[in-house]
Amino acid sequence: MPELKSASIIVFDVNETLIDITTLEPFFERLFGDSGVMREWFPELILYSQTLTLSGLYTPFGNLAGGILRMVGANRGVAVKDDDIAELKTLFGQMPAYGDVKPALSKLRDAGFTLVTLTNSARSPSPTPLENAGVDAFFDHHFSVGEVGKFKPHPATYEMVASRMNVSMAEMCMVACHLWDTIGAQAVGCQGAFIARPHNSALNVPQVPTPDFIAGNLAELADQIIGANRPPL
Repeated sequence: MPELKSASIIVFDVNETLIDITTLEPFFERLFGDSGVMREWFPELILYSQTLTLSGLYTPFGNLAGGILRMVGANRGVAVKDDDIAELKTLFGQMPAYGDVKPALSKLRDAGFTLVTLTNSARSPSPTPLENAGVDAFFDHHFSVGEVGKFKPHPATYEMVASRMNVSMAEMCMVACHLWDTIGAQAVGCQGAFIARPHNSALNVPQVPTPDFIAGNLAELADQIIGANRPPL
């Protein structure tokens, strides 16, 4: 691995990286009789968010999530009602953090890093999903792609964070469980740190950036990031 420039800003994806989306499975079990439909809905949500960005279009992530739920319902012959969409949005804002999140965030803060989030979700009033999950206090800033009207992994999303934090791309490390997120960040000069959550694996393809750090839990990933970077204390 080539020598990395030191990063001082750790940028975290939120949904599924910090927040456990598997807690949505009972909702999908109730609606479709199959909790596994959650793993059909969420990838479609990501696919169409990226499709909108490639097409020069934008709608808030929550609106898209409801529309994709209706689309999956139509594909499966299930009528999705307004109340179902409202329930999904409520549940989406109340998901808990994974058990490895607080220890890893504490370790990184104690090492001197500045922690921020960058999410596809729109800004929400308090209590926010991260407040509900009990991890909001670890972060200095929260960024939403809604500020640029483009979804990750568009370069403008990462560039926005660097600009607001007044740092270069090389001074940021993107932490995500979605490889498309680390690929996007690395393509514009950030470090990439990949957490292998369930249903998320690394990709080994020529000309595709391999994450600088890969681990099966956030505590181990934090150790790798700390070992490769020397933030000022």
